Amino acid sequence: MENKVKFQRFGTMVDCSRNAVMKVDSLKRWIDITSDLGYNALLLYTEDTYEVEDNPYFGYMRGRYSKEELKEVDAYALSKGMELIPCIQTLAHLNAIVAWPDYRPHVDVNDILLVGDEKVYELIDKMFATIAECYTTKVVNIGMDEAHMLGRGKYYDLHGEVNRFQIFVEHLKRVAQIAEKYGFTLEMWSDMFFRLATGGKYGSEDVSKTQISEEVTKQIPSNVQLIYWDYYHDDKIHYDNMIQAHEKMKKGTGFAGGLYAWNSIAPYNEFSLRTLVPGLQSCMDNGVQNVFLTIWGDDGAECSKYAMLPALFYASEIAKGNNDADDIKVKFEEKFGISYDTFMLLDLPDSPRKRGMLYNPEKYLFYNDCFTGLLDSTIAGGENAQYAYTAEQLSKAAKGTEWRYLFETQENLCAVLSIKAELGRRTREVYQSRDREVLVTLIQDYRTMLQTMQDFYYTYRKQWFTDNKPHGFDVQDIRIGGVIRRIQSCMERLQELYDGTIDRIEELEEVQLDFCGAREILAQEITVCGSWKRAITTNVL
Repeated sequence: MENKVKFQRFGTMVDCSRNAVMKVDSLKRWIDITSDLGYNALLLYTEDTYEVEDNPYFGYMRGRYSKEELKEVDAYALSKGMELIPCIQTLAHLNAIVAWPDYRPHVDVNDILLVGDEKVYELIDKMFATIAECYTTKVVNIGMDEAHMLGRGKYYDLHGEVNRFQIFVEHLKRVAQIAEKYGFTLEMWSDMFFRLATGGKYGSEDVSKTQISEEVTKQIPSNVQLIYWDYYHDDKIHYDNMIQAHEKMKKGTGFAGGLYAWNSIAPYNEFSLRTLVPGLQSCMDNGVQNVFLTIWGDDGAECSKYAMLPALFYASEIAKGNNDADDIKVKFEEKFGISYDTFMLLDLPDSPRKRGMLYNPEKYLFYNDCFTGLLDSTIAGGENAQYAYTAEQLSKAAKGTEWRYLFETQENLCAVLSIKAELGRRTREVYQSRDREVLVTLIQDYRTMLQTMQDFYYTYRKQWFTDNKPHGFDVQDIRIGGVIRRIQSCMERLQELYDGTIDRIEELEEVQLDFCGAREILAQEITVCGSWKRAITTNVL
């Protein structure tokens, strides 16, 4: 069997913008692993986490890469036969910089830059200057995705109602001209152009018969290539249709699938492969040459990128034409010193009941408040026991390997959830019964959980500092520390109820509503809540 990837450029993209900025040594480790598997490119996604001349607030206190660090990683990648490609943002998704007075006058709305503002193009020019100095490649991914509110804010105040597509094209052409000055060719996510060309279709709609407007396609600058991204579909026909529709718009369109580690603490290797395998097969059948696997870090980048090794490895074998699952598993163990099925145990915390689905209870139940219990409606019963069993499985896994730290994190997370998953529901039941003996047991469970929370915190801290710079962990201190303090507070109020110093707990008096807005609480419904703020409180943070 030929052991060579069937794509011209086959790479991964690591998100280093949403708090978790990978350490230089960690990036080198990632390059070692991926280059050995046949990947030949690494996209470094940095919204503001890199040094830009004369812009001290760009990436300030965010763990931004210095020019020296970028040059070091670039040289190391080259030594491994890998192309390091900057993946930046030149229109939207620049939410971190809008906090600073220096940039606010140059923002249209939300995190979208103000098109036509010359200060914006001065900033973009300096972005490219850093890239030209630090990277060997002449390819840059400029983002340009999901700018849905473009022209709806300050731009509207200045110019009134203007064709929003023309605003977008005007900006893209300016960015392309700046890039050309530095000798760059550009890649960009295709969704904005594709939606404009197809009347808004991008995702689940059938685009096989869609007519692509020439008025749109001729607006794409010659030095700009499109990347079709799709992280959610498990139907090869869907990928075939989307790739063929993209080819009508711009020949040579690339593809980006997802190594799904975002919006969660645990990885989603199984779900990733459900979408990646048909996506990669479609790319091979349709002659796509540039293929990337993205690891985004939405809502805090809590999951380690290394937890995605099973899907990363499996995808590399599919890209080589190897579809033999048993052979892939044998090769995985030979490569990493741990069985494939054992490594896949890291997926277990994300779904104690429903495998193969995109479902993240390990995150939202961790943050779910013990009194308000916004996510209690997702509890069917038996989750405590299931998490306890999962913790036991994880405790035995990966001992003596370099990957043990990943398993310790998930083991201790499950230990917390073996108490906490059903604690809100139990608390409400005990409160309503006013059974004093059971109340004593409940309060003791709160004390026990506080210790398991501490154990989880320190293993999670170890995982973070093994992989990432310290910047961004302040958010984890705030989040986890907040949960610990809140558990302590709830326990104290239960003790006061037991002692008789209070006679009621207001939150436990209120009728709970279903998180998803249903008329009745439906515990069997699939729920996904990737936002820490949404899971933890209805109040304003």
